[in-house]
Parts: sequence; C-alpha cells; structure tokens
Amino acid sequence: MPTHAKNPMQRLDTLVAAADQVMRALFAVPDASARGSPSASLDQDEDAKLDEQAKRHSQGLMRVNHTGEICAQALYAGQALTSRQPEVSAHLRRAAKEERDHLSWCAERLAELGGKPSLLNPAFYAASYLLGAGVGLLDSRIGLGFVSATEEQVCEHLDRHLRSLPENDSRSRAVLEAMREEEGQHGAEALSAGGAEFPREVKDLMRLSSKLMTKTTYHK
Repeated sequence: MPTHAKNPMQRLDTLVAAADQVMRALFAVPDASARGSPSASLDQDEDAKLDEQAKRHSQGLMRVNHTGEICAQALYAGQALTSRQPEVSAHLRRAAKEERDHLSWCAERLAELGGKPSLLNPAFYAASYLLGAGVGLLDSRIGLGFVSATEEQVCEHLDRHLRSLPENDSRSRAVLEAMREEEGQHGAEALSAGGAEFPREVKDLMRLSSKLMTKTTYHK
C-alpha cells in the first residue's frame, strides 16, 4: 500500500543533509562546485592601500554580509524542509546554489581583510531556519512572496554597503556588486513565479530585523 510517510532511511538522509548544510554555512566549508570570487581577477596587493580605519570598516561590512548570507542559507533550508509546493522548492534550489557562492565569496573576502566571522552566527542561523520552516508551511504565493520581500531587503542593504565602502576597496566592491545583481534576479523571479507582494508594514518589520542583525554583527 503506497504511503507518503518517510521511512527511517529517508529521515536519516534528511537529517544528514541538514547537518551538512549547517556545517557548510557556519564553518565556511568550501563547495567544490562554487564559482570563483568576482574579485579573483583584481590585484590583491590593492589591500595594502587601505589604511587601518578603512580596513576595519571593510571588515565590519563584510562580516555583516557574511552573516546575512548565513541567514539566507538557513531561510532557504528551513523553507525547503517544510514546503510542499514544487514551484517553491524549485525556486529555492536554484537560488540557494547562488547563495552558497555568495557565502563563499564573503567568507573569502572577510579572511583576506583579516576579519573574523560574527560570534552570533549560530544564533542567527537557528532563528532564520525556524522562520523559513514556518513560512514553508504556508501557501506558495506567501512562500514566494517572502523570498521576494527578503531579496528586496537584501538589495537595499547591499546598496547601502556599496555607498559606504572605502573608495579604494575594489575587491570588496566587486563581490558586493555581483551579489547585488543576483539577489535582484532572485526577487524578481519569485514574484514572476506567482509570489504575493507583501504590504509595506510587513516590509518595515523586516527592515527592523535586518537593522538588528547589522548593528550586532558589525563589531563582533
């Protein structure tokens, strides 16, 4: 008699996959299929032109972006776990692959600048995973709308960082510009796939959450 329930091996595979995602996100485990960083073609000696104040500022910005990408990994993983809509799952898989590249780029650039990841990353991962899992239980319009609204917030956040970066930090700028283009595509694709446009009040609440993450991870 057919059944939709997962057998013990399927549940074990799901747990192993989830654990692998956590390890890769929190400890910057490299992905063999990842694309090279957009800054790879730029002269790394340019970092020597950054004075200490500029370097510390770039470290802070890239630490924030690194944490943001960890949150994105958790949101997508949590939503994919509970979503039962094929169109949502397909979008999440496509976007998550590029988001893993973004995470790798941010981790690499943060290390080049001599910075360390935020100590708060595990807490942000857990909170984002639970949020994503909750959204995944809703219908596809809400699920895709959440992806679109999240990417809109990310684009606004990246625009602010691009304006704030030290003028001669071209390597960080190359990373953020590439991320900005792809994040915008993710959001547009989610809307075109049938995502609901979230009301301004919901987006304002999401902005407050984003500001909390930014303020708490810039320095540590």
